[in-house]
Amino acid sequence: MSANGSPVTGVIEESQVIIDFGKYEGKSVQEIAEVDPVFYEKLALEKENGVFAIRRHRDKTFRLYINPLSNMDH
Repeated sequence: MSANGSPVTGVIEESQVIIDFGKYEGKSVQEIAEVDPVFYEKLALEKENGVFAIRRHRDKTFRLYINPLSNMDH
């Protein structure tokens, strides 16, 4: 992660943000960066388009949610 933060999660550590959709549901953003760098890059690009958001879940974890109206393949 760069000094300015993650290209996907911003200032939140990638290991703290869990994917809440698709084939990687339940995996952290950090795990995705390691196992599927292409999908990680896609997440980084889509961040600028507002395709997903990070929210704090009831269990105090951070979850990466996708906008159900978006066109992103997941």
